[in-house]
Amino acid sequence: MGLAVVRDLRVVRAEPGPEDIAEFETDVLAGFVLARASAGLADATIRGDVGHLEQVRTWFGRPLWEMEPADADAYFGRVLRETAKGTRLARAQALKTYFLFLELRHKVEIHNLTGRVVECPIDELNRPRGGTEAMLRIPPTDAEVEVLFAGWREELATCRKFAPTARNYAAARLMAEVGLRVDEACRLDLHDVKWDLGRFGKLHVRHGKGARGSGPRERIVPLINNARRTLAWFVADVWGHFDDDHVRPGAPLFPSERKHADGTCRRVGDDALRAGLAEAAAKHLPGWADTLTPHVLRHYAASRLYQGGLDLISIQEVLGHSWIATTMRYVHVHRTHVEDAWAAGHERAAQRLKGLLA
Repeated sequence: MGLAVVRDLRVVRAEPGPEDIAEFETDVLAGFVLARASAGLADATIRGDVGHLEQVRTWFGRPLWEMEPADADAYFGRVLRETAKGTRLARAQALKTYFLFLELRHKVEIHNLTGRVVECPIDELNRPRGGTEAMLRIPPTDAEVEVLFAGWREELATCRKFAPTARNYAAARLMAEVGLRVDEACRLDLHDVKWDLGRFGKLHVRHGKGARGSGPRERIVPLINNARRTLAWFVADVWGHFDDDHVRPGAPLFPSERKHADGTCRRVGDDALRAGLAEAAAKHLPGWADTLTPHVLRHYAASRLYQGGLDLISIQEVLGHSWIATTMRYVHVHRTHVEDAWAAGHERAAQRLKGLLA
């Protein structure tokens, strides 16, 4: 058997110039944006990732696929040394995701064009440590929350502006009763309250937060834990102070004092609800003046529902979590919870045994 001469049929490419590299880099970034959009991520999440990549690209001065671990060491070890932990983590995650995209979609093309082999510059040695879940939010006790809302209720009789104060009070109660996020409360419409749905009525949360910035995720929240009574009072006695058209499509559940050009009410902003809660905490629960936030009330709601006998799967559905592990971080029990649960179980077993022997 003799040797045959094999001709290389591959097209010989000319050496790419700076303009070719720049055009290719732009196309790759556009492809990255399109891929993330096709995965269902919210536009704000994609803009945030692209913003992080642009920050790194500006510092590096060259296409990001040329970054090596030593470059990442210098950037995260010196340039971002004093920045907030959340910024460091978000930027590192955006960079890792982008390099994953490069390796999956353009590794061969980049090698053919530049001779470089794409490899993520962030590894186990220089990866910024920490996580957004590291912050532990311990909610106030039932007694403290009752003091807060009792003082807030009394304030309604004498406050200078009844309608906005009552609106902030009702929104905060919903956060404490069924764990609404503050932005979810702001985006509710009046027709999202389904009074006749289920045993207690339900709340259609159309703009729930999706996991990892994946966009709005709808859920139905039963009006349990006094939430129906809170909403019924607010709609019947307070809402009319803002607007007189209950059937107008798109009428916000929690209106603002500001009006649209046609005279209809605008939607309240989350800053107004946050400020209202902070002001009430400073007046009626000063020990929590600087730490009681809407998200802490969400933790309080999860803990109270659990202590009231609701299982974790049900609480996960109420809060709108994608993962049960997330819900578990929201449930905080009293120090004696384990002992109380064991004693209650032991007492039930003793009662069953007593019944069998009777």
